[in-house]
Amino acid sequence: MSHALAFDRRPVYRIDRFNVPVAAWNAFLERLHLTQRALDQLPGCRQNLVLTQPDLGGEFNVMTVVEWIDESHMSAAKAVMQARYAKERFDPAGFMHGLGVQADLGVYRHV
Repeated sequence: MSHALAFDRRPVYRIDRFNVPVAAWNAFLERLHLTQRALDQLPGCRQNLVLTQPDLGGEFNVMTVVEWIDESHMSAAKAVMQARYAKERFDPAGFMHGLGVQADLGVYRHV
């Protein structure tokens, strides 16, 4: 078995960090929970956490951690969510920009 094939079958984690202004909190959280419920129903989703930490500077720090069985399940979920957003005419980047939310998005794997 090649190293690349073995790597593709390992769990993969989508970890996103958001700085959410207090004024945007309710709208952001509502949308985040819609996304969380949708991801929970997709094949290969092992774990889906939303973690928050109030910030003394007038923002909330939010971290989402979604564990996927492997890269192929995460890629399939991304395609499903993109299709859903297109159908809803929802632009995640525009939504966050409009609320003043700063995001740091990433995919992580075990070393």
